Amino acid sequence: MEHREGRFDPDPLDRSILALQDRHRSQLVDSGQFNQVLTCRQHLWTFMREWEMDPRIRRYVIQSGFYGVYRVGHISLDWPLITSLVERWRPETHTFHLPIGEMTVTLQDVAMILGLRIHGPPITGTCDIDWSLLCSELLGVVPPPSQIRGSSISARWLREQFSYPPAGVDDVILQRYARAFILALLGGALFADKTGTHVQLCYLPLLRDFTEISHYSWGSAVLAYLYRELCRASLDSATEISGPITLLQVIRHNYLL
Repeated sequence: MEHREGRFDPDPLDRSILALQDRHRSQLVDSGQFNQVLTCRQHLWTFMREWEMDPRIRRYVIQSGFYGVYRVGHISLDWPLITSLVERWRPETHTFHLPIGEMTVTLQDVAMILGLRIHGPPITGTCDIDWSLLCSELLGVVPPPSQIRGSSISARWLREQFSYPPAGVDDVILQRYARAFILALLGGALFADKTGTHVQLCYLPLLRDFTEISHYSWGSAVLAYLYRELCRASLDSATEISGPITLLQVIRHNYLL
């Protein structure tokens, strides 16, 4: 980046490193052809505002390590601000290129803001699963076929089934309600996709044992997912961005302060 005619030239000086410039959003901005604000997909996180956590499952959410995510709550996203950050994101280096230098979102940011573990076993698994049987085992109910789409489940169905545990239920039942709540939290706040209506079931097997959930490196998975979404959105063909973009809003706000 160099200063030219009283302004900063966003084009890279060395294209041997920033080799994707011809496909990057910044080259359209620089030519005056492009000023579209990205759509920031946050449907499920908005949906989660309507699903209040029952006090009886709070201990399981805390034990699982996701209480910090829940406490962050819903934050209205500033779409132009997010877009301006994406225009400065370079997929070749995984950093924001700013007039003052480079910066990025780090594992420490994820740990401090969301309270997620950044050490431990990685988030891995398989999608070759009978999802109905898995839901029967871990949620105690088999969803209607109309509520499962591929490897994802309707977020609205989850809320309708698991919002309010009946009175006098035992710990086994409360754990099922806690799993459903955490699953919706994962799909709404951390690994949101562009559908805005469904939650991926691939995370449910990792919620089987509440003594093990918090040992996984959820923070690493969240950061990797954010990087992937930033890389996708930085291309000139992109019109939207999803994922844990609340992190960008919070970090940018703190940076401005």
